[in-house]
Amino acid sequence: MAYSGPFQPGDKVQLTDPKRRHFTIELVPGANFHTHKGMVAHDDIIGSDEGSVVTSTLGTDFLCFRHLLVDHVLSMPRGAAVIYPKDAAQILVEGDIFAGARVLEAGAGSGALSMSLLRAVGEKGHVYSYELREDHLEYARDNVKEYFGETPKHWSPRLGDFGEVTPEDLGGPVDRVILDMVEPWQFLDTVREILIPGGVFMTYVATVPQLMNIMEGIRAQKCFTEPRAWESLVREWKVEGLATRPEHRMNAHTAFLVWTRRLADGVTPPRPQRRARR
Repeated sequence: MAYSGPFQPGDKVQLTDPKRRHFTIELVPGANFHTHKGMVAHDDIIGSDEGSVVTSTLGTDFLCFRHLLVDHVLSMPRGAAVIYPKDAAQILVEGDIFAGARVLEAGAGSGALSMSLLRAVGEKGHVYSYELREDHLEYARDNVKEYFGETPKHWSPRLGDFGEVTPEDLGGPVDRVILDMVEPWQFLDTVREILIPGGVFMTYVATVPQLMNIMEGIRAQKCFTEPRAWESLVREWKVEGLATRPEHRMNAHTAFLVWTRRLADGVTPPRPQRRARR
């Protein structure tokens, strides 16, 4: 799939009607897309630029743009809950996922975060995705292949227990570790062994008890910096002149993100100083 330029056969195109309803099609020469608003010929889209308008046989105009990563994530088949774009964006920036990085994630779920990581590290980096359930890993493989058009060479999806992973399995320590699992505090010894000194470790947990356990577990290891925890909330606004107001619905709590960095071997973390109570 091309990411820019005129539409080509095989591109995923999102058609938007006047009521802002979205329809995704894969362009095939000679094919037609049928709706209750009329038929749209794929040949009328192929060769045109993004942002073009195509008119159905019943006179309805559809705006044409390529399917973005966020569109793919929110519409793809899933076996497990996905890490939503608002949290994936935080992970990419706060986790400092750079081009050429070696990143390990567990579990892979349905592959939503895998795709963001693969684009961020580029072909010179590598992403290792561990998943305990074979059915979930199959969803991840299919979704990643569907988005990229092939299985990326810099991706290693693996079925297995993250707790049994060693640096030798990865060809050496990795730069970043991201965990999305029920009890990440059970695997902190593994994180310590496979993460380079200075490497970033992030976890994604949904509930307050999970948050408390992972924070205390990180502190007990005494090989990480003082962890930070937060959640991201996203609310859109309706902007129509004097009717400008926040939308009634918002993307509220999905999970807590926890961030820390690995210390050098043999270093004890300084004790955090807190203000004395009056």
